[in-house]
Amino acid sequence: MKQDWFLTEEERGNPHTRITAWTDGNAVRPLIDGKEYFAELYAAIEQMERGDLLLFTDWRGDASQRVSRNGPTIGDLLCAAAERGVRVKGLIWRSHWNALQFSAAENRRFARKIEAAGGECLRDMRVRVGGSHHQKLVVLRHPGRPELDRAYVGGIDLCHGRRDTPAHEGDPQPVEITPKYGRRAPWHDVQLELRGPVVGQIEATFRERWEDRSALSRNPLHWFQDTVADENLDPDRLPPQQPDPSPVGSLSVQLLRTYPHRHGGYPFAPDGEFSVARGYCKAVKRARRLIYLEDQYLWSPKVASCFADALRENPGLHLIAVVPRHPDRPGRFGSMPQLYGRSRALAMLREAGGDRLHVFSPENAAGTPIYVHAKVCVVDDTWVTTGSDNVSLRSWTHDSELTCAILDPSGTYPRDLRERLCKEHLELDELPEGPIEEIFDASAKALQAWHDSGKIGPRPAGRLLPYHPPRVPRHTAAWARVVYNTIHDPDGRPRQLRRAGAF
Repeated sequence: MKQDWFLTEEERGNPHTRITAWTDGNAVRPLIDGKEYFAELYAAIEQMERGDLLLFTDWRGDASQRVSRNGPTIGDLLCAAAERGVRVKGLIWRSHWNALQFSAAENRRFARKIEAAGGECLRDMRVRVGGSHHQKLVVLRHPGRPELDRAYVGGIDLCHGRRDTPAHEGDPQPVEITPKYGRRAPWHDVQLELRGPVVGQIEATFRERWEDRSALSRNPLHWFQDTVADENLDPDRLPPQQPDPSPVGSLSVQLLRTYPHRHGGYPFAPDGEFSVARGYCKAVKRARRLIYLEDQYLWSPKVASCFADALRENPGLHLIAVVPRHPDRPGRFGSMPQLYGRSRALAMLREAGGDRLHVFSPENAAGTPIYVHAKVCVVDDTWVTTGSDNVSLRSWTHDSELTCAILDPSGTYPRDLRERLCKEHLELDELPEGPIEEIFDASAKALQAWHDSGKIGPRPAGRLLPYHPPRVPRHTAAWARVVYNTIHDPDGRPRQLRRAGAF
């Protein structure tokens, strides 16, 4: 069964990596929304002692982000660990300028704070032009106490805006996105806690990047700035990797990754790695009853085509997608290219699946849209992924990504995760009998009717509204397509794969 759903080592297409096809005997626990994740991370790091090893990668880091209402900041938590002798090593994306609504200044402050406490945090710009390191992982290893070893993988960055609750009132330390989400943008996300042999595979993913001896940036201006600022450009060598933790559960986990094709390549992926794309395409092809998707983007006809093919070939298959109502970028230049990409992808899916495509966007009790940052896909309650990758060409080919594909021989884990997410969106303690797509449709129609009536009477239970992408006028689409293809959703595949239309 595992060979039917997971990629084989040959299908991964990257013989240069040290990670194996998959591991068995793992335990996985989903942490829904940032408050739950930060609380778990806080407790786990507080247990670490001198000689333990803490590794992390991130897209954005805010040292001032609190891990609980009255608790320490993430910066203070990591620094305290380093000061008591924990070996703290981080890789954070260098980022583009803050003027472009990115986080270069925040990431620099985050790295310097950790370095000042005795840890190491490298600002890594070994990406394609316009690309990013988007992986979000934390690995905690405890020599002599392997029962405490664990890793965290998912969509939640160590930064502002992420510590929201299931009520979705927003993080008290918000991040600035489009004003359509209010002053404190409600934020829905998912992270995994993993224990067992897979922890060693996640650690190996970190080590491959850390041990890459190439320059952290090819930009000579970056080199000059970092030299003048006496920034750490020569990281210490990591201690030898401990044996993988012993089996602790029944789940099989496969790590899927994206590394782009880039001049000079990576030692661990000289031609890139596109196992996220290949893993999805293999699993989605097996879908027969239901694909449940939560995604920040759901862009790109090139990516949506694998879902469209499954809908076309299986007349009993339904696709449920939960997406944000509005792009996160404000202004026409920021939002219209994203809407252009999504409208084309949804049009392709609608043509293939008709009324078997069900797309929704959530809002909180106050009617404020909830920004969906989660990256979850469940196929027939059998194969499930959670990670950093979005359904977009950028995530599948251009930026670095990491996701966990999971199989459970009992079928319990995928179904339980999907049902837990469904209950949150429907505001139900238990799901009623019947096809879940019909339950979603009925709930969303009731909430939409309440809005259309002028909010007369009690607000119906449920947070979902039907999602219909705004129409992009033809004259807008002409320029939005160019911006979308070059900036928002670029292609990181080598020429031969582009020509073949393959990943």
